[in-house]
Amino acid sequence: MYGCGCPIVCPPQYCVRDFYTQRVIPVIHPVVNVNRQNIVNVPQHIYQPVSTNVVVDQGYPTVTAGTAGTAGTAGTTGFAGGGFGGFGGFGNRLFF
Repeated sequence: MYGCGCPIVCPPQYCVRDFYTQRVIPVIHPVVNVNRQNIVNVPQHIYQPVSTNVVVDQGYPTVTAGTAGTAGTAGTTGFAGGGFGGFGGFGNRLFF
């Protein structure tokens, strides 16, 4: 029956085994660092001390007319018979 002795050749079957080798491709991601200096107005309170010298002179006590003969007694009306607000001895004070 098979009188021909020629073999039949089928197309080849391929069995593929994949291997992967890495190749480095540089990808550049630029990063910019910004050093920012912000100016902020901040009040600085400076206290300047001021010193003043105040001389308080009580004045000379005056002798009242009713006690003129009594030695060592003085009136309480302040300097030159004046007074501040009716209080004796406060005639020339520089404060209130």
